[in-house]
Amino acid sequence: MTTGDTLPTAIQREQLIHEIDMALPQTQCTKCGFEGCRPYAQAIVNGEAQINRCPPGGQAGVRTLARLVSQAEIPLDPDRGTPGPLTLAVIDEIHCIGCTLCIQACPVDAIVGANKHMHTVVSDACTGCELCIAPCPVDCITMLPLQPQRYWNDSDATLARQRYHARNQRLVRLEAAKTARPPSAGALVPDLPAALPVQDAKKAAIAAALARARARRTP
Repeated sequence: MTTGDTLPTAIQREQLIHEIDMALPQTQCTKCGFEGCRPYAQAIVNGEAQINRCPPGGQAGVRTLARLVSQAEIPLDPDRGTPGPLTLAVIDEIHCIGCTLCIQACPVDAIVGANKHMHTVVSDACTGCELCIAPCPVDCITMLPLQPQRYWNDSDATLARQRYHARNQRLVRLEAAKTARPPSAGALVPDLPAALPVQDAKKAAIAAALARARARRTP
């Protein structure tokens, strides 16, 4: 096959991936089994995934994907989750220990806070993806129905896509800054005995915070 034969095919595949990605709800919830909406779109085009694995998109989303890939519409896979009204992550701020794990897990930077300080969710930015729940060591995050009740729409997807890309760009800048920064003396000699008490102190601080949180939650 010549280059002229393969190039249009590659362009067409990339265009189809883009169209599928644009049709997905951009919650980046990974319920489809892939690390976000675009990887799922790539898997569909590559024949590695069915078009019915996106609960936030619902059956209407399956119908749209079926049209894009010229396939018959199939029922939404119930094993991936159940579509429904929007939910919002809510942090029990009294029990939050400021570990930042939920901040790191949120794909759209909808959680604000700092290490050892209380975190909170920006309600207008939360996609209801639920990715912040599992990392929380003190189980202080719950998903509550959005009030008044409403369903995900194209405007939500546009905002989520913007925030997702902005977060990825922020992480790239942080990684670049980290790479450019000269390593500290401690980083050059991590095995020195003097470094061990520091690590032990960090572990002890985390353990103490968890113990305090559990104690507060015990009736």
